[in-house]
Amino acid sequence: MAGAGALLRQCPLLLPQNREGSVYEGFVTVQDRDFHIRILLPSDFQLKNARIQCSWCLKKVLHGYQQIVKQRLQHCSDLVSFMVELKTILEAALKNAQELHAPPPPEYYSYLVRDIETLGWNKVVYVDTGLNTIKLKGEDSCGRQHLITLKLNAKYPTEPPNCFVDFPVEFALSWIPQSSLIDIYNQFLAALESLKEFWNAMDEIDEKTWVLEPENPTRSATMRRIAIGNNVSINLEVDPRHPTMLPECYFLGADHVVNPLRTKLNNNMHLWDPDITLLQNLKEVLETDFPSRAVLEKTDFTMDCGICYAYRLDGAIPDQVCGDSRCGQPFHQACLVEWLQGLPSSRQSFNVIFGECPYCNKPISVKMSMKKL
Repeated sequence: MAGAGALLRQCPLLLPQNREGSVYEGFVTVQDRDFHIRILLPSDFQLKNARIQCSWCLKKVLHGYQQIVKQRLQHCSDLVSFMVELKTILEAALKNAQELHAPPPPEYYSYLVRDIETLGWNKVVYVDTGLNTIKLKGEDSCGRQHLITLKLNAKYPTEPPNCFVDFPVEFALSWIPQSSLIDIYNQFLAALESLKEFWNAMDEIDEKTWVLEPENPTRSATMRRIAIGNNVSINLEVDPRHPTMLPECYFLGADHVVNPLRTKLNNNMHLWDPDITLLQNLKEVLETDFPSRAVLEKTDFTMDCGICYAYRLDGAIPDQVCGDSRCGQPFHQACLVEWLQGLPSSRQSFNVIFGECPYCNKPISVKMSMKKL
């Protein structure tokens, strides 16, 4: 190994902790910053088998450079040469970090302010103090308000900002270095109009039926679980590009209630008319009226779980129903799985557990979620 004097000149704050010189601890100094480090050498003093313990601050700086540090350990002949290499790596890491977080040039601010003034401050709902995040509001032709959040970097407008919208489809921004906020805003408005029919369909469902899930649907949500009757519901997955077409449908409830609905859907599927609304089509195809928000309360057709006596459990609602027409008690899937697993009379086949209803003792089964497998 190189002499202690050479190491002392390179890292005067890194000192041996034992007589053998197999443990070194202290600080490595780069750009007037001291980073705590501890180096444990094996009995043969081979660097390739050495262990390095870093402070959290040094780990943060070296994030993304771990493989390079390991390579230097493999190829350096002694501790002195490794410390020289480590300081070089730290210099590069700190320089890259400074460039990454460097403030934008003055032209960035002047260009951005001019862009906002051209667009109109009345369309801006939020700007952070560093002018890096901007929220713009827009309105579709049906009067619905929407937001778009822009995250800009220092190379704007050469590089486009990251755009975040509450859409059910991807917002693909078309951008050239000569583009501006107006171009983004116009593309945003065009995207709103392309999704107008989808939101019309979802709004009608939200306003005229009892939606069980999601509890607070966002504009990007394409799924609705709608109450049909007492512990009977239909799960819809609507295509945002073709919202008036027949959606994916899945019924939840006891078989004696759900099977007639499935039969009607299969027999009347040919009657689906893309020229009328999604909700009206569902009513005609299923030959049923959905419970109205204007007439009924949610409690009129929802029941708490028969095991935990709650309606919502970790966001889920009771979706397992006893198939006996005289019982019809609903349960959360997780509650029913746990209940049946605790009964010695229950049996399992693959991911399905068979047992007895906690209320009426009639046969009942439940699929286990993948997390339970």
